[in-house]
Amino acid sequence: MIDLMQSMELIKRGADELLVEAELVEKLRSGRPLRIKAGFDPTAPDLHLGHTVLINKLRHFQELGHHIMFLIGDFTGMIGDPTGKNVTRPPLSREQILENAKTYKEQVFKILNPEKTEICLNSTWFDTLGAAGMIKLAAQHTVARMLERDDFAKRYGNGLPIAIHEFLYPLCQGYDSVAMRSDVELGGTDQKFNLLVGRELQKHYGQSPQVILTMPLLEGLDGVQKMSKSLGNYVGINEPAQEIFGKIMSVSDELMWRYYELLSFKPNCEIERYKKEAAEGRNPRDIKVLLAQELVERFHSRQAAESALADFEARFRQGAMPDEMPEYQLSTDSPDGIPVIQALKQCGLTGSTSEAIRMVEQGGVKVDGEKVADKGALLKAGETKVLQVGKRKFARISITA
Repeated sequence: MIDLMQSMELIKRGADELLVEAELVEKLRSGRPLRIKAGFDPTAPDLHLGHTVLINKLRHFQELGHHIMFLIGDFTGMIGDPTGKNVTRPPLSREQILENAKTYKEQVFKILNPEKTEICLNSTWFDTLGAAGMIKLAAQHTVARMLERDDFAKRYGNGLPIAIHEFLYPLCQGYDSVAMRSDVELGGTDQKFNLLVGRELQKHYGQSPQVILTMPLLEGLDGVQKMSKSLGNYVGINEPAQEIFGKIMSVSDELMWRYYELLSFKPNCEIERYKKEAAEGRNPRDIKVLLAQELVERFHSRQAAESALADFEARFRQGAMPDEMPEYQLSTDSPDGIPVIQALKQCGLTGSTSEAIRMVEQGGVKVDGEKVADKGALLKAGETKVLQVGKRKFARISITA
């Protein structure tokens, strides 16, 4: 039996803010399983490690015996969360949302116990709420209160448009808490306004207000911007094992500790021991390997984690190329061959020609293991070459005339 102090220690691990702690303690002392809510709008098909910060916290509550409600915002996803946006987001179709929602269910069960997790769709109650119900809901908040929200205030102050439907988003997220009768709602620090709306609406509907637990936004591989697919600094949980492993190994030693706190399931005492060992001279790289293996095992398997480590050691310590890599057949009309920078773009090793040029100039491109120094270098027809960008991206190409 886990006592109250141990429960609070696990719940607060890595958290940014807990509102209101005394209320949570009172709810825990009741002895009943609490209803724990976290919502995700399926606006993209794949989750990355940044999303798992909240899911990991759900797992902590699950380990403590509480009822986990993973909310897929198939209705709110069509509105589009305006949080942190300086422009109105284009709404997604119901078809796009439902397609993305399928993949979310598959991915979250790599972390949560499917038999102890309730998957909820907020279209369940919003499809029946109707226009009259939505108007009644909208009457619970004022425009002045909405403009207290930082991103709305900035847009309004700068003369940028705010669509009326964007005001509905916090209300809908708040009403989710009413419909789900949540005791605790988890969210990122950028979601605090929406979470507080949930508390207010629950009071209006005669419910005990939910406790709010906010989690930090995970920095991406660059250690600066929050993890985001659009910024290219992400680790997707559906990526190949070798890719996840390599990306984790690429983070700075300082960022590694942040990832341990928010992504690892190792106990705090073990992580503190690692920190002590690093301060006493242990190579941080060895500790980073343990984190990379833990994450690969979580999203793939133990065997995949061991294979990824062996592949990493071979490539980065011995300079070997991977046995398997994407293969492409490129054609050229020029008797001189195809430019390396063009081949890099066509194979998807770089996102654009300008990126390819930049990587060559920075010394990050190799052909058959040899560094390319000339951005005008050509690959001749009839040749088969291995292209490499950085430490992890490889492709085998055959060139035909």
